[in-house]
Amino acid sequence: MDILDLIGRDEELFDSDIVKSGDELSNIITKSSFLVLGGAGTIGQAVTKEIFKREPKKLHVVDISENNLVELVRDIRSSFGYIEGEFKTFALDIGSREYDAFIESDGDYDFVLNLSALKHVRSEKDPFTLMRMVEVNIENTIKTIEQSKRGGVRKYFCVSTDKAANPVNMMGASKRIMEMFLMQKSLDIPISTARFANVAFSDGSLLHGFNQRVEKNQPLSAPKDIKRYFVTPKESGELCLMSSLLGENRDIFFPKLSEKLHLISFADIAIKYLEKIGYEPYICKSEDEARALAKTLPQQGKWPCYFFNSDTTGEKDFEEFYTDKEILDMSRFDGIGVIKNEPIFDESKLDYFLKRVDEIKSQKVWLRDEIVSLFFKTIPEFEHKETGKFLDNRM
Repeated sequence: MDILDLIGRDEELFDSDIVKSGDELSNIITKSSFLVLGGAGTIGQAVTKEIFKREPKKLHVVDISENNLVELVRDIRSSFGYIEGEFKTFALDIGSREYDAFIESDGDYDFVLNLSALKHVRSEKDPFTLMRMVEVNIENTIKTIEQSKRGGVRKYFCVSTDKAANPVNMMGASKRIMEMFLMQKSLDIPISTARFANVAFSDGSLLHGFNQRVEKNQPLSAPKDIKRYFVTPKESGELCLMSSLLGENRDIFFPKLSEKLHLISFADIAIKYLEKIGYEPYICKSEDEARALAKTLPQQGKWPCYFFNSDTTGEKDFEEFYTDKEILDMSRFDGIGVIKNEPIFDESKLDYFLKRVDEIKSQKVWLRDEIVSLFFKTIPEFEHKETGKFLDNRM
């Protein structure tokens, strides 16, 4: 199925930039060794394939998902075959002792790309998953930067999100705090990052869920009042690759808004998706009606859909890739904008954040409000939208 068509586009965003930078990218990659963390997720797989097909000296991929790593290897072997350089995968948790032992046994990399993240807004619903978000998005980033610095890594890349610009949810705020730590650590090692939109049909996303619902003969459900920018998995990999290899210290890459990149609602994509697979969308008035009709409508060439107005915690009314306080370079690339940063950070605030996280963890059990209040203290302008409702309460 053509993802571009489903998200309302007929052109890829970064084609001209990839072509113009093609020789430079290939020259860097063929002479370099890479470690990709979180490399079996949708974005991680896309980045890994972009590196692999340019034949690196060494490419190691780490991910907590053993099954996704197996599929990544099968995908690469089936698409590209083999390279002369070393290609290995490791099913490891970045926060574990086993990962630390792995780094101690090798650790010889030119570039480290960290694509690991807890990316769902729904992950802020309870204090335990929320603390894991802090650990994965912030603490593991700090840890892997320090290891990279000790190992003599030339460049560290860590993926961020558009939701870090003026965040309204805990996921976006965790990435904003991560960016603050990146500024601090950039004094010791070159670091770049990228913010981008929703990755269409990425693992666990609502659009990816459409495939699951149809496979299981279940109704489609989506908000009708929320519009988002979408990039394809391939485009997400290209943007991360460009930032990691061509970005200067503290640069944040993002896709330029243009006639190629526009807002589209989840409900509109659901309708186009069903039409592409040969079904007429049937709009239901409730979840119960949609569940009941899923047993009979598909045989008539129709598919039940329930579209609703969003009222869950952390949903941002609009998307933005940068704030009015950030300095932009919009001339270097055709489809990519660059946020230029000075190493501005409040060291005492960052130190307090880590100290307070340790204190909360030491309690063994903690409240969600304790973490939320720490986020507010770290980002005073944080506009958290709390409604008391979460996406797990939706179909």
